Amino acid sequence: MRTYRRNSPEAAARIVALALTADGHVCSSEDRALDRLNVARELGLAPGQFPGIVQALCEDRLLSPASWADATGDLDGDLLTTLMAEIDDAALRRKVMRLCLAVAVADDYLADGEIALLAAMLEAWRPHRTAIAV
Repeated sequence: MRTYRRNSPEAAARIVALALTADGHVCSSEDRALDRLNVARELGLAPGQFPGIVQALCEDRLLSPASWADATGDLDGDLLTTLMAEIDDAALRRKVMRLCLAVAVADDYLADGEIALLAAMLEAWRPHRTAIAV
C-alpha cells in the first residue's frame, strides 16, 4: 500500500475512497453524494484528482499481500489502523468522517464493509482518555 504524507489531502481522500469501495462496488448515488459535497475541494485536492486516488487504492488492494485482507476482501485491522493514523488533525478527521458517512448512507443501505470501516474510524479516532490522578 502506498504511503501519503500525514494529514495530506491524498491520505484523507484514500480513507473516503475506502468508504466508497467498502461494499464492493460504487453506485451512482455514492458518486452523486461526493459530487454534491465537492469532495476534491473539501479535501484540498486538485479538480479531478479524487478518481485517481480511488484507482490507486484499488490497484494497491489488488497487488497487496493476501495478509492485508481477509477472505471477503476486507482490509486487515492493522492496516486500517495504519491508514487511519495518517490523519491526526482533529478538524480533518471530522471532515473525513462526515464525507465517509455521506458516502456510506448515499444508497440507503449500510453494507458490512461500510459498517466495519466506520467502526474502525471511530475506534482509531476516538478521544483518548487520560488518567486523572486523585
